[in-house]
Amino acid sequence: MTSLLDVQDLRVSYGDVAALRGVSLSLRRGECLAVAGESGSGKSTLAMSLAGLVRPPQASGRILLHGEDILRVTSKRLQALRWSTVAVALQSAAFNPVATVGAQIAEPLRVRAGLSGRQAKKRAGELAVDVLLEPALLDRHPHQLSGGERRRALLAMALSLEPELVVLDEPTAGLDPATGRALMDHVRQLAQERGFALLLMSHDLIDVARLAERILLLYAGEIMEAGAADLVAGEPAHPYTWALVNAQPVMSSTKDLRPIRGLPPDPRAVPSGCPYHPRCTQAEDICRDQRPRLLESRNRQVLCHFGGLKTLLSASDVEKSFSRRGHRVRALRGVSLVVREGESVGIIGPSGSGKSTLARILTGHLAPDTGEVVLEGSTVSASWRRQPRMTRRRIQLIMQDPWDALSPRLGVADLVSEPWVIEGNSSDDERRTQLAELLQSVGLPSEGGFLQARTDQLSGGQLQRVALARALAADPKLLVADEPTSMLDASEQARMLVVLRDRQVEMGLGLVLISHDIAVVRKVTDRIIVLEAGLVVEEGPANLVSTSPRSPTAQRLVAEAPTLSTGLVASS
Repeated sequence: MTSLLDVQDLRVSYGDVAALRGVSLSLRRGECLAVAGESGSGKSTLAMSLAGLVRPPQASGRILLHGEDILRVTSKRLQALRWSTVAVALQSAAFNPVATVGAQIAEPLRVRAGLSGRQAKKRAGELAVDVLLEPALLDRHPHQLSGGERRRALLAMALSLEPELVVLDEPTAGLDPATGRALMDHVRQLAQERGFALLLMSHDLIDVARLAERILLLYAGEIMEAGAADLVAGEPAHPYTWALVNAQPVMSSTKDLRPIRGLPPDPRAVPSGCPYHPRCTQAEDICRDQRPRLLESRNRQVLCHFGGLKTLLSASDVEKSFSRRGHRVRALRGVSLVVREGESVGIIGPSGSGKSTLARILTGHLAPDTGEVVLEGSTVSASWRRQPRMTRRRIQLIMQDPWDALSPRLGVADLVSEPWVIEGNSSDDERRTQLAELLQSVGLPSEGGFLQARTDQLSGGQLQRVALARALAADPKLLVADEPTSMLDASEQARMLVVLRDRQVEMGLGLVLISHDIAVVRKVTDRIIVLEAGLVVEEGPANLVSTSPRSPTAQRLVAEAPTLSTGLVASS
């Protein structure tokens, strides 16, 4: 089917601000496409360009509407196309403050469609009903309507001349969730009934995924990912898409919100190479030096040198047995798992299920009998030769008992600084500065007598954060935390989890959190793996495993987790 809209290499600059940098898209009649992204990504500029509100020399490229380039048509022709062929409801559009809302909706009906005043007023009332706006409100002036009511009135105006393409910029801004969802469901139904194409601009990726067949994700004026809505929102491939999905507050997730680290770039100084690389957890030199191309990967288009999210850690068919009193005990039986860049994975199971054995194998502290663990493309080995040791520095183990993990002969400063001393690449002054910053980042004092305190002078919570700081000093790519809060009281547990989560986000780390407490794990992780007697008995998104467990083991762990009932903590 021939495209109704075909945008080719659209570039828009406002002086030294590059708002769009080579955007291409197509849209067929009756189709719904969503354009999503953070504020400043270029969504509103794209909407204005489609309406001809941005013209050369600010804009270049081609915007073909029925094959006619609206960047090059005359002003008279452009005026004829607006409202009747393409209608745009902009987020920042303003009504005339001295005319009633109904009169402004009726105006294009009178001027462009030739309706009488009475006919136009009647049709305006019908349009109000179409957008779930009470017709009686049409007699009011714009300042007498709420923000959400003005949004619906603007939408009614956009539909007035039955355009072939409707572009809605943040259509649910100012509406409560129920009203916004009802409105957009209704508009989507109207589009299907009347056959017009619908282009939605929104910062809410999850919300528009319900309505659109396809999603296009913008960042710094460029397309990061484009493809089927269920794939882009449900199985994101680009690191930016993945981070944006994880930053969305949704009822289906029990995990704490995770903001995207860093800030969007200044459009006056967009980074070279991939524009997302300063915030990306998997950026390498090529990402800083070379601009990636939009390529087909994983059944969608992705702007990434690596085709999207890389696998950080993988374990394949790991087996481990121990001899106990003359008997062979199988601790792990064919365990396989994957941790993606920046992802947090929970491993839960009852005591004796093999969790700690798996933690030691993942970090190279214990060799498996069979199977392989690969970190960033290199095999993790328990060997003490130089190369295996350098690989193991990238994956750090935080043990359950900090008293066993930390030397009682060293003070805090020496415990945390030891990895830098061994590496030998920094001066004493540099190490003191690094130490102060690192201790502050995990919520510990960075000066005074605390630096000389030994393990027997610290609380359990302080010790566990010292262990975390020591692990972070090795500049890891992945943290494996084995029951890091099991010996802490509730307050220290909460503090430790918040610090662990914040460090993971800010440093772009992967995280494997091991625990028997699913109530703890589900607050921090994206996925949960359930172990029982050395076997993986269940794996899935944290929200599903913790609320609708399938395996008897997970069901038992959920049933035994603490709940709050009538103000008292009790087992459910």
